[in-house]
Parts: sequence; structure tokens; C-alpha cells
Amino acid sequence: MTYTLDAFVADTRAALGAHPGPDGREKVRALLEKLLAVPAFVEEAVGPQAPLGTRKLYEDKELGFVVLAHCNPKPHRSPPHDHGPSWAVYGQAVSHTDMSEYRRLDGGAGAGEAKLEQVKSYRLMPGQAGVYDVGSIHAIDYPDGSRFVRVTGRDLDYVKRLRFDMAKGKAITIESATAGQA
Repeated sequence: MTYTLDAFVADTRAALGAHPGPDGREKVRALLEKLLAVPAFVEEAVGPQAPLGTRKLYEDKELGFVVLAHCNPKPHRSPPHDHGPSWAVYGQAVSHTDMSEYRRLDGGAGAGEAKLEQVKSYRLMPGQAGVYDVGSIHAIDYPDGSRFVRVTGRDLDYVKRLRFDMAKGKAITIESATAGQA
């Protein structure tokens, strides 16, 4: 039997319900890799015929997590950022995404003066997923045609988070652009 988005959602609900912390998020990462191993899911969710841009595949009204498809028509490099009080799991489906992780050195937690140090850099390839926990600072860099599935702990459209300008040594409060309805 093929693993489906519905099965992934049910398994994610169970994992997060039983383990709401980092252990549950690690389970979600493994489940996302399982889902990305299904060619029919990848084709439907982020294949060549899928709509370009970001769209919600599922939003859980009880636990709050959101499953998003990212079909990127142009290359993009994000500045370092966090997801505020949310976590994220990125799962690569097509092409690759270069991920960088950072540590804040100034002891701050909010907007204002901020100094970061890059602590890790790696490439997510198709079928691989990575966890970015609450407060984790990361940056993504992907080429034209990169496609991935991202699971967030809540809808980031309603979450204040930080973007870091390393040249100016600043953390700036941002809110996400809408990803549309599930």
C-alpha cells in the first residue's frame, strides 16, 4: 500500500500528540522522508504540473501544524531567519536546497542588535528532510525549479518572527506572506 498525504497527516497527528516536543518533530521528519519516497505524492504535490508558488496542502485545526508545498519558479536565497514560536521540517522533493544554521552570539532574543555565527551548512537532496526547532535560526538557498514540502508547527502567516541582517548586525521583526487556503 502506498503512503499518502492522508496517512502522513494521521501519523503526524499521532506523533505530535504523543510527543509534542523535539522527539515528535523528529518523528515528523522521518514521516516526511517516507512521504517524499512516494513518486505519486511528489508528482501531485510538487511535480511539473503543480501550481507555482507556495500553497497549503493541509492545516490541522486542533494541533495547528500546516503542510505546505513550495514550487519555486526562480532561485532564492533567504537571509537568516527563525520561525518565532514555531518549528519547521523542510523536506526536499526536487533539485536541492542549501541550508545554513546559525547561533546568536549577542545573548538577545528579540528584534534589535544581533550578532550571528554560522555553525552548520549542508545540502538537502530529494527525499531528505531537516528539522528546525523553535527559535532555530537558518537560511535557505535554492536554484530555479527547486521544490520542497515544509511542515510548520503553526500557520506562519500569523506568527511574528525574526529576519537577520548580518551586514547591519540587526534582527528585524517580520510576518510571512500568505500561502493561501488549504
